[in-house]
Amino acid sequence: MDELALLARSDGPVTRGRLRRDLTALGLTDGDLVMFHTRLSALGYVAGGPGTVIGALADVVGERGTLMVTCGWNDAPPYDFTDWPQAWQDALRAEHPAYDPDLSEADHSFGRLPEALRRRPGAVRSRHPDASFAALGAAATELMADHPWDDPHGPGSPLARLVAMGGRVLLLGAPLDSLTLLHHAEALADAPGKRFVDYEQPVMVDGERVWRRFHDIDSEDGAFDYSAVVPEGQWPFEVIARDMIAAGLGSHGLVGAAESHLFEAGDVVEFGVAWIERKLRPAAPDS
Repeated sequence: MDELALLARSDGPVTRGRLRRDLTALGLTDGDLVMFHTRLSALGYVAGGPGTVIGALADVVGERGTLMVTCGWNDAPPYDFTDWPQAWQDALRAEHPAYDPDLSEADHSFGRLPEALRRRPGAVRSRHPDASFAALGAAATELMADHPWDDPHGPGSPLARLVAMGGRVLLLGAPLDSLTLLHHAEALADAPGKRFVDYEQPVMVDGERVWRRFHDIDSEDGAFDYSAVVPEGQWPFEVIARDMIAAGLGSHGLVGAAESHLFEAGDVVEFGVAWIERKLRPAAPDS
């Protein structure tokens, strides 16, 4: 979309000051710990791009607040490289660079904001290569410390700490299915048929590049088979989030030109776990 179209849709340039006002009206406030997801184009023409958005968020949460994003690793080796011809595998194992929290780019599919935030002076990124997060602000180090190698969306993860520390989740024009925190709900939910993946990626251990095996819920194809409870063509997280909104959770409004949502992290996980267990557990037999 060209700049003129963006300007027209958003009723003029979206400036840092305008973002501050809109975010405050939505309910974000000083001292907040907030994980955010952004579709930048939905906001309209943002004067200054990602830096303006991060700056406005930082202005609103202040020095006591913290911003958090999901990063992943854009150049991670493919999960299925172990199915490649042996010579190809050997070449990859010999020379694929190890994950570096300071240098490895955030997954491009998450948009421009995660990469922009994790490169900010003072930002802290978690050690897990595939499920890495980054944070900037007062609680950044505490949030990112000792990210579990296995079950990286479960207990002890940055997502778990976000909930424990009373954090919030902000969708700035991002689709409802981008609500990464629901992976934490999947990790916690007690329902049959939970799907897991095992994969290998290179990391640095005591200054040496090593290949490590990881175990996690299947966050790519889905931790559960939702086909019986989610209409065809819809995404499970979108359906859960819409049910959450229908139940009255969160605040909702425009930021720039974008429909945006602000949720309490604890509410998202509590609702998500209950939804998964209610929908996917087999009905108890009549006594």
